[in-house]
Amino acid sequence: MTIGAASPLCTWLFAACMSSAVSGFADDASVSSGPSGRPSGSRLRRRNASSKRLAGASWSVKTDSVQSRSFANVCMGAPCGSGISGLGSYPPFESCPEDDSIRSETGPAGDVSFFGAGLPGLKTRPVQSLRRPVRASAGKAFSVATHPVQPIKESFESKKTSTKPRRVVVTGMGVVSSLGHDADTFYANLLEGKSGVSEIENFDCKEFPTRIAGEIKSFSPDGWVAGKFAKRMDKFMLYLLTAGKKAASDAGLLTEDQMKGLDKSRCGVLIGSAMGGMQIFNDAIEALRVSYRKMNPFCVPFATTNMGSAMLAMDLGWMGPNYSISTACATSNFCILSAANHIIRGEADIMLSGGSDAAVIPIGLGGFVACRALSQRNDDPSKASRPWDKDRDGFVMGEGAGVLLLEELEHAKVETCSAIPTLYISCFDFYYLLFIS
Repeated sequence: MTIGAASPLCTWLFAACMSSAVSGFADDASVSSGPSGRPSGSRLRRRNASSKRLAGASWSVKTDSVQSRSFANVCMGAPCGSGISGLGSYPPFESCPEDDSIRSETGPAGDVSFFGAGLPGLKTRPVQSLRRPVRASAGKAFSVATHPVQPIKESFESKKTSTKPRRVVVTGMGVVSSLGHDADTFYANLLEGKSGVSEIENFDCKEFPTRIAGEIKSFSPDGWVAGKFAKRMDKFMLYLLTAGKKAASDAGLLTEDQMKGLDKSRCGVLIGSAMGGMQIFNDAIEALRVSYRKMNPFCVPFATTNMGSAMLAMDLGWMGPNYSISTACATSNFCILSAANHIIRGEADIMLSGGSDAAVIPIGLGGFVACRALSQRNDDPSKASRPWDKDRDGFVMGEGAGVLLLEELEHAKVETCSAIPTLYISCFDFYYLLFIS
């Protein structure tokens, strides 16, 4: 339904006149309220009757097959008795010059009139848009919308892309541990039931109640890490770089000739650490006791857990997804799972994933001893780690790194000659509350 409207000035004048006329129906302006400030019963009835008589004078216009009422009727919605002060009479309505071109129509049979017969001589024109309703207040005329705004219905088509499932396989493995520094030796010692737990030798731990750990006795990064970095990096980064490059070498993707034709923008590194560079940070604190000038300028970046993945990616030139995850004892599991998801989603074709830690140092051992979390079976180190035994008295610390090279199956068939399917299981770290007295 379209609303007819006059010019803004004529609209205002007409609204003011209608409101003033409503208040003018009373015999006297002073009788609008009783002694108590409220209209008396007889005066209220006369006021209501006056408003009804005024509302009977209405008019309507019609456009093509659309029936509407004029904007004048809308403006007549002012509450009774809310006339504008200073307007005591009802002046005749005169159209503005700019309205001369507006066609007027009387209300013949079939036209819809909301309040009765139309007002003769009033010219209107249809408007294209609905006026927004104005909140009514005392002493002011207001207008209301006569046609509800219809919401625009938009149809959304579901865009589902059907993609072939991408299978993830393991094509390379690298390890640095107390049971061996290559995958074959490590696996053989596991099958033989050998234990990598022994008495700590890298520092004096006689004052600690726990003096055993899965410590790496002999390790050399020669041939895997550049000498200038080997002197500055924390051990967890040295373990990470060595194990990561061993995994890439196991898959035949280490040298530039082997990586020739490989899209390095689709090769990423996601290797995490639970503790990060504890030794290099501890050394920086000891140097700070003397002077800040004695501190290693790389102590802050080399202590962060993500720097190992970053250094390995820069060394290999891989520019795919690169970050680290730190979730305590479940760090490696989450890194492997997340790396596999990158391949499944098509964000990468190759991912190095795993974890690395080197916390068997005085501050690391002392921290776990303080919360009474470590086993104290110093006389029998090989049997100290017994997670499901009723006589368990704590866990055993260890250090090292383990890295898997994950690859998309079809990509692996082209780049490598063998592939090892694997199953990924995500598990959370086990938390428990210690009551220390």
